[in-house]
Amino acid sequence: MVTIQLPVYNEMYVMERLLNTIVKLEYPREKLEIQVLDDSTDASLITTKKHIEKLQKTGIDIQHLTRDNRNGFKAGALKEGLAKAKGEFIAVFDADFLPKPSWLLQTVPFFKNPEIGVVQTRWGHLNRNYSILTKIQAFALDAHFTLEQVGRNSKGHFINFNGTAGIWRKACILDAGNWEGDTLTEDLDLSYRAQLKNWKFKYLEHVETPAELPVVISAARSQQFRWNKGGAENFQKMLKRILIHKHMGVKSKIHGILHLLNSSMFTCVFIVAVLSVPVLYIKNEHENLKGYFIAMGFFASSTVIFFICYWHMYKATYGESWKDFLKYTGSFFSFFTVAMGFSLHNTIAVLEGHSGKKSDFVRTPKFNIKNIRDSWKDNKYLQKNIASHVVLEGLLALYFAFGMYSAFVVGKDGGDFGLFPFHLMLCIGFSFVFLSSIFSKS
Repeated sequence: MVTIQLPVYNEMYVMERLLNTIVKLEYPREKLEIQVLDDSTDASLITTKKHIEKLQKTGIDIQHLTRDNRNGFKAGALKEGLAKAKGEFIAVFDADFLPKPSWLLQTVPFFKNPEIGVVQTRWGHLNRNYSILTKIQAFALDAHFTLEQVGRNSKGHFINFNGTAGIWRKACILDAGNWEGDTLTEDLDLSYRAQLKNWKFKYLEHVETPAELPVVISAARSQQFRWNKGGAENFQKMLKRILIHKHMGVKSKIHGILHLLNSSMFTCVFIVAVLSVPVLYIKNEHENLKGYFIAMGFFASSTVIFFICYWHMYKATYGESWKDFLKYTGSFFSFFTVAMGFSLHNTIAVLEGHSGKKSDFVRTPKFNIKNIRDSWKDNKYLQKNIASHVVLEGLLALYFAFGMYSAFVVGKDGGDFGLFPFHLMLCIGFSFVFLSSIFSKS
């Protein structure tokens, strides 16, 4: 018996598409239950109810479950639904995910192994080529699902359920302590608690579940903020449990801790970026320190490591010809540049997570964007206010433009251009994030 849970909140643009896709899943009808966990507060609550009533008349076991509050946000909705779920296995899909009809037939059989608690599938992208922003997001997510998830899972290290497009054994959820809403990434939280209870996770790279990427930067911002702050919150919550776990190997502990520190990387990127301009002057004013700065250039090799690893991901999916390599190179540096432009925004999220500051679960608005001709500007769920730190991002773009100028004037030998590419990427990255944030409001 399988229960499909659809946690939704004000999803006017994608609910009909979601429901019409879910009811096409191939599985014995008498063993399939669908729960629409609807926390909506707008007109979509009524339209969803009417659509569900039509589906019920066709004999489909689909329930419309609502709450009087949003306690625990998504985690709270999943937990309340679980208490009523008839299924031994619980599949979860966010509103913008469109699983193929064979999805359950491809995932449920892996639970023949009684140690398996979760089966996670790879995300696909319905609108990858809509804009530079969607291409960059797709590139980053492909790296996560093709490199990180595959690598960790193949070596038996902890991985995470990605919040959607996966299926749980109900007994695993309950044994791990059920859903908890005290972090912004309830999926990562439950994943670690389940694996600390010795449940195994199975990642299926070959099963793709298409979804819609955010097409406007305010939506991408809210998603990035939630993921990065949630990662830091889970590091604070799980660090001690990992360190004292008796049956977890040292290597897996190291991998687990670094996994939970993923988002904290942005604080390092931001600190290095801001200090790089004064470093340029210090290096050229104090000749006795020059050797140290040359030695520190070794850390630039991290970019080379990223480049090589991501190329292995890219060529496995898209090809390895020279044309593919050139396309990959452009994609990599576009991704790298914009990721640095997000470093201030994500650093704020990480610092809030580590400091224990609580915030609401801000959903990512969905658009039902199919092609370049579709517009997002009339979407009623878009945030109208510009974040306060957007101004700082604009000032940082000017700051790194000054860093580029400085390359021509420092020192006595006609300039120092060692950091020029770094400052160029930072200037472009912060300019992109700043200008996109300003003009997406027009």
